[in-house]
Amino acid sequence: MKRKFPLVPVSLFAVVLLLINGYALNALAPVIPISAFPWLWTFPIVLLVLFAYSLSRLSVDGQTNVFKISAHALLVYFVSLLVFVLTEVVTDVYRLITGGIKYLSEGNFTYPERPIIGVYLGILLASIIILAFAYGIFRGKYAYRVIKHTLYFDDLPDAFDGFKLAQISDVHAGSLNNPKAVQKGIDMINRQQADLFVFTGDLVNNKAEEIIPYINHFSQIKAPFGQFSVLGNHDYGDYVKWDSDAAKRDNLQQLKKYHAEIGFKLLLDEHVSLEKNGQKITLAGIENWGLGFGERGDLEKALHGTTKDEFKILLSHD
Repeated sequence: MKRKFPLVPVSLFAVVLLLINGYALNALAPVIPISAFPWLWTFPIVLLVLFAYSLSRLSVDGQTNVFKISAHALLVYFVSLLVFVLTEVVTDVYRLITGGIKYLSEGNFTYPERPIIGVYLGILLASIIILAFAYGIFRGKYAYRVIKHTLYFDDLPDAFDGFKLAQISDVHAGSLNNPKAVQKGIDMINRQQADLFVFTGDLVNNKAEEIIPYINHFSQIKAPFGQFSVLGNHDYGDYVKWDSDAAKRDNLQQLKKYHAEIGFKLLLDEHVSLEKNGQKITLAGIENWGLGFGERGDLEKALHGTTKDEFKILLSHD
């Protein structure tokens, strides 16, 4: 599906951003030279123009570097600016209350000057926000961690007691740019020594080719009972414009081949049986299912041929 340009939300965001930008510059007036003001107006306007243009081309060009940089920069600028403004609002409320008290006691109202310490406090808090975002953008996406859960089921076959399953999701390979960091994540997965590995969708952002630089990395993932996967909403190529329907279908077929090349058994509304010491469990996987994000999965089809009493694990990108 082709996404329409969200004119109203983008326009509202632009108005709000420029309003709080003006408020912030007014608060910063005592501590920055007047020559900096044109640049502090130009910066957000340029970001808005670049973001709006690249967003309007998103269905054609996909997530270009211009889109990624402008979107990230706008987010960081907006949030840090908002934190600064909220700090100054508190200061202004204090000034208003102080002036009101003076009016009640002396009969004349004078608006107190803005405390410089409040401005510097706002700058400090905004700087902390910027640094936190910078870490998240450049390093945080590679800050992999293991979350462990022990699950208990009354109907789990005895042979599978202690069975370890490792699961990851949403690789979005098109957003990766550090193979060494990705390799650390792969090593972390393998160190878990899981009995079964599953991947639950969104291997790429839009196009199958995004995963090519990382095929050798993900193909290192091995588990005794196999590696299985399902598709996510981004894997179907719905968010970019294709030359033809055939090109879009070919992209999906190529992505399925890459799953196989990696060593992932892609479950497309189907199931497999996993056997251990003469006992079995069922692993089922459906195509993407999510309200507003494509409802392709067919659970009934995936479970066809199974019985009610079988222990089942379902893989789904929702």
